[in-house]
Amino acid sequence: MPELKWLKSSYSEASGNNCVEVAKNGPLIAVRDSKDPKLPWAAVGHEAWGRFTGALADGQLS
Repeated sequence: MPELKWLKSSYSEASGNNCVEVAKNGPLIAVRDSKDPKLPWAAVGHEAWGRFTGALADGQLS
């Protein structure tokens, strides 16, 4: 498996207490908790990730 380039979410708290990181993994988006990067990460398809982030932006999830 190739090394993933993790990016911290721009919506994460500046204090670092609630941090989400994402990385492109071929046809998937990998998501992990940056507070403990050794834990397993989850992956979703690009379409599902787009629907999820769109719902967040629209205030449908809180």
